[in-house]
Amino acid sequence: MSGTPASGVPRLVLATHNKGKLKELRELLRGQVPGLDVDTQVVDAAAAGAPDVAETGVTFAENSLLKARAVAEATGLIAIADDSGLAVDVLGGAPGIFSARWSGSHGDDVANLNLLLAQLSDVPDPFRGAAFVCAAALAVPGPDGIARETVEYGQLEGTLLREPRGEGGFGYDPVLQPQGMDRSCAELSSEEKNAISHRGQAFRALLPAIVSALSEPLSEPNAN
Repeated sequence: MSGTPASGVPRLVLATHNKGKLKELRELLRGQVPGLDVDTQVVDAAAAGAPDVAETGVTFAENSLLKARAVAEATGLIAIADDSGLAVDVLGGAPGIFSARWSGSHGDDVANLNLLLAQLSDVPDPFRGAAFVCAAALAVPGPDGIARETVEYGQLEGTLLREPRGEGGFGYDPVLQPQGMDRSCAELSSEEKNAISHRGQAFRALLPAIVSALSEPLSEPNAN
């Protein structure tokens, strides 16, 4: 397969099952890559038939690269992956890479958030600093494996609230109030959040590499 594919043919796969992350990426890419129909050509792991990849790295960058490489090799598609989490100052950067499973159950946002708030219940407001941190990786498949890979970073600093506020976003969004704002991340519109978010920063930094990858001739997807 070569040239420009018809609309609807997947071009990029985001190595996640999180619909919130996929929505964020599509909104960030909309209108940024000529000829790309983000609603049909930017897909998640399930739509691409991509495998689940164990996050065995010890840093955000290692985990994002592990996922992007494995998904690109399995699908033959350009793959983007991120590993992101909340780094709390008084916890020495934790939950960090364990943010999604802080309570012991992977992806249980409510349990993770409630446990964190309980752990910080006695921490005075001046010491409740925290930041969302993201490492985003792009892996471009080639005939002999991964032809090229790139990692970019983003960070959104703020203060942890004492109780959740807002209905938007996901994860720890309801308890992080960005610096200079009087609302939580969950109270921001998607446009406001994407403009400042850690993932938005990292994905925007990847845009030049994404455009470059999409400008190259397509190769046949891996049949396996």
